Amino acid sequence: MNLKNTEMLLEGESLFSKIDGDDFRQLAMQGLFEKGEEPLGDFLHNPEFRDWVFEKAVKPAAVLIPLVKRRDELTVILTKRTENLNSHSGQIAFAGGKIDKADGSPVAAALREAHEEIGLDARHVEVLGAMPEYFTGSGYRITPVIALVEDHAVLTPNPEEVEYIFEVPLAFLMDTDNHKMASRMFKGNRRYYLEMPFGEHYIWGVTAGMIQVFQERLSKAAEAMII
Repeated sequence: MNLKNTEMLLEGESLFSKIDGDDFRQLAMQGLFEKGEEPLGDFLHNPEFRDWVFEKAVKPAAVLIPLVKRRDELTVILTKRTENLNSHSGQIAFAGGKIDKADGSPVAAALREAHEEIGLDARHVEVLGAMPEYFTGSGYRITPVIALVEDHAVLTPNPEEVEYIFEVPLAFLMDTDNHKMASRMFKGNRRYYLEMPFGEHYIWGVTAGMIQVFQERLSKAAEAMII
């Protein structure tokens, strides 16, 4: 659709349920990849943990945030990690992992990990760019790599790392009504985090935090274009 023409939207209908790959590419280039003045990370809802997160987050990592056109809307590909992994076992996550020396860049690492974890062939991927690093209390400095995936790409979960693969409509993740604040006690203090339940899938923590940054930046770009 024409991003400047929203008259075709029905009342209550999300712009993000109507955009295609070309629209998304335009929005991404407009608003996703600028570094920004402030660092991003687990401390966004817990400023008292800021120094602790910076001290912990020393391992470079990258994830792939892949979008694919399904029928009449864009969806985002996510995974559920297996229960036997040492880190973030059983959680919903983007394909990704540590950046190896042989990778050479966060983009190369994200593509390698996506191939290893979900069988995604890089020939079917159009990398659009990388968002700023996201610092985590689990020790990583994660670079989210944004990409469009051809709809005929075959995905196969690696049973050693991925229990299953699923997709979430972009419009669902872009709707802030689906972003819920939760909390739990950590090191004697209450720590706040986001959760985005989608059916039987519980999206939370670092993955939800990166989605929130993605949502805020993409929404701001869309608003600027519509105006």
